[in-house]
Amino acid sequence: MIYNEFLDFYNINSKFLTEVNKLEETLKSDFEKLEKISEFNQYKVLKAFKENNLSTMDFNQATGYGYGDVGRNTTESIFSSIFKSQDALVRPNIVSGTHAISLVLYALLNHGDKVISLNGNPYDTLQQVLGIKGNKKGNLAEKGVVYNCLDLKNNMFDYDNFERIIKSDTKMVMLQRSTGYSQRRAFTINEIEKAIKKIRSLNENVIIFVDNCYGEFTETREPIEVGADIVAGSLIKNLGGGIAITGGYICGKKDLIEYCANTLTAPGIGKDEGLSFGINRSLLQGLYFSPHTTIESIKVGLLFAKAFNKLGYEVIPKVNDPRSDIVQSIQLKSKEKLKLFCKSIQETCSVDANLTPIADDMPGYEDKVIMSSGGFVEGATSELSADGPLREPYTVYLQGGLNYFHGKLALLNVLSQFEKNSLL
Repeated sequence: MIYNEFLDFYNINSKFLTEVNKLEETLKSDFEKLEKISEFNQYKVLKAFKENNLSTMDFNQATGYGYGDVGRNTTESIFSSIFKSQDALVRPNIVSGTHAISLVLYALLNHGDKVISLNGNPYDTLQQVLGIKGNKKGNLAEKGVVYNCLDLKNNMFDYDNFERIIKSDTKMVMLQRSTGYSQRRAFTINEIEKAIKKIRSLNENVIIFVDNCYGEFTETREPIEVGADIVAGSLIKNLGGGIAITGGYICGKKDLIEYCANTLTAPGIGKDEGLSFGINRSLLQGLYFSPHTTIESIKVGLLFAKAFNKLGYEVIPKVNDPRSDIVQSIQLKSKEKLKLFCKSIQETCSVDANLTPIADDMPGYEDKVIMSSGGFVEGATSELSADGPLREPYTVYLQGGLNYFHGKLALLNVLSQFEKNSLL
């Protein structure tokens, strides 16, 4: 049997390969639909490269203030083309998705401005930015920004109650596309479009901001195409393709991007300065691979969902649910299972596979978090990883998988380890 060498190396019971191969057969039509999304978005990226005349000169490295960093300007034009936005800010000194989102909030909100989240409170790190948890210095509440939220109804937007919370003096409405550490699936573009139409009917001038992390290239449209004013995300998630080493992006209306650029650098400097530190080549090469690797990640998540659903676990999204991010959560209902799941994923990582993840405090989180993450770019959730806070219902959040077969191997190892520890 051609797989014996690998099964023996990872000490995986061959019966699980037979079972997982059967699950794959039932997912063929789902995978074919996903490949169509990948194909469309691949053409979208290539079109953006061509219409913005990407050339080898754009990979040259500038110094100093970055006035001659032509690749930086080309990169931002490419992002504008892909996201159908008036302008974009794509920089290596935007250090994470949380930083990109925070930058938008600080740039566009002033003392007394009212901002509303329509999906309940956002995830832990943003709660500390808003000042509703943690009491961190310099948070938005300290600066006089007024925050409120509308809880979801049955894990969906509570469209009927938008008018109760969105008023004429509301400055910004936030929509979080992905799940975060919640117990819901990601919102689809169609659902976001419906929410935006309702918001506009209540306040046509409000800024609609979509946290797009984990959602890029999972569908054929992005939030700006359905009426969002501004979106933000990380370059070491979907769009990095496992190659971009750092950075974040913001796309949206030109005047809003100007505020963000002036906040990132300084008024009068804006987008005109700031080095790309020679990462344009890796950033754009990652973007080139992103439509493919994003769909590979979804296929990995779908396979895990199929396997654990068959074992009786609650999975979000469900096997037949629409998918609009790369996150697959599984309610393990056990601290021991959460730890073993992450350990088993770590054992099949491409880097640091011999390490054992341990739950610990993480910046921005109230609970200890356990995280398996061993990739070529540290913390890149486009690569195979799994994590979760040590709190009920002990949900593990699986994301990434640049290569479907890597994810398949990880599933085989998780199932084998669960059986060996009598946890299946």
